[in-house]
Amino acid sequence: MEITEINQYHLRYEMSDPFRPAWKPGFEQTEHEVLLFELETDAGISGVTTASGFAGRMDYLELAEMFLVGEDPREVERLVEKMDPLNLWGPRPWHFEVALWDIKGKEAGKPIYELLGGSSDPIPAYASTGERQGVEDRLDYVRDRVNEGFEAVKLRCHGEDPTPDLEVAREVRSEFPDLTLMMDANMGWSVPMVDVEPWSFREALSVARELEDIGNVAWLEEPLDRRNYEGLSRLRERTDVPIAGGEFNNGVHQFREFIKQGSLDVLQPDAVLATGISGGKKVAAMADTNGLEFAPHTWNDGLGFVANLHMLAATDASWCEYPIDPPGWTPEARDFLLANPIVAEDGEVAPPDGPGLGVDLDWDRIESLDIS
Repeated sequence: MEITEINQYHLRYEMSDPFRPAWKPGFEQTEHEVLLFELETDAGISGVTTASGFAGRMDYLELAEMFLVGEDPREVERLVEKMDPLNLWGPRPWHFEVALWDIKGKEAGKPIYELLGGSSDPIPAYASTGERQGVEDRLDYVRDRVNEGFEAVKLRCHGEDPTPDLEVAREVRSEFPDLTLMMDANMGWSVPMVDVEPWSFREALSVARELEDIGNVAWLEEPLDRRNYEGLSRLRERTDVPIAGGEFNNGVHQFREFIKQGSLDVLQPDAVLATGISGGKKVAAMADTNGLEFAPHTWNDGLGFVANLHMLAATDASWCEYPIDPPGWTPEARDFLLANPIVAEDGEVAPPDGPGLGVDLDWDRIESLDIS
């Protein structure tokens, strides 16, 4: 089998309501911008993948063709090694690996997770917020998610003054004493053209101590820079709240460094952003060997979310992050290029069971939204 052609679609989806991401203070998102790639083969099988966020605004079709056209897509490990220069020249290679697995699964007639020894069992999910909101709005949100069956919610705690966010967490804890909470500081990476002063070690420790008092907090996510292995290790030693991170770290070796330096309790690689599906499975094995949790980041578009679902289903993951923060960030907005959005049922999410990624794309919508 050989990859014969790569099609690129630049998609802009108008969201029905604006979304104000915590990691980009002052910005109001009204569009979901995604770059979709379709890898065609001489066997009549195509594999798909996406890049979103900043990578979704780039054009790198020529790079993809340079590395992949003429290659056998079933040789996943070899092609990932071949694409390593993309870490230097441009976009990371991990999302292309997803398309290779999609082809491999379709040829075998099996979902990706099954090729990797996983199962279709539903995965416990936590509702993952994206905005910083006040107490009353966030309490309404939590009530809705609890009524839907979620037993855990992740809140945002971003910016120079975390006091309002900690107050939200306290009020949520007061009304829902048994609800598992996570807190995401988003200090692991910076957004271009957004001026947010990263927390110092002392500030991160102060937040962690506040979360200790709130109680039943599964983790504090990205309280320091993603490459500050030593600082994360010191923080982990001085708090009882587990420390999580890794969504934008690059490659399995950086997660090996987290483990070597004792930096994290919870490893959170994203299959599209950080490791690929194969690499994520390796990180999961490393986590298991070292007594750590594995709970991947999934905040992407619909295909990125599905790719992470397959990785989750093939590993011993503790939680599935389910991004949802209406009215702006809904399953429909997140998964707009899918024929049907991925829906959580009773606080759990099951991986698609069709061949490859196992989902159908809405090609009519894709063609209508393509601005290439």
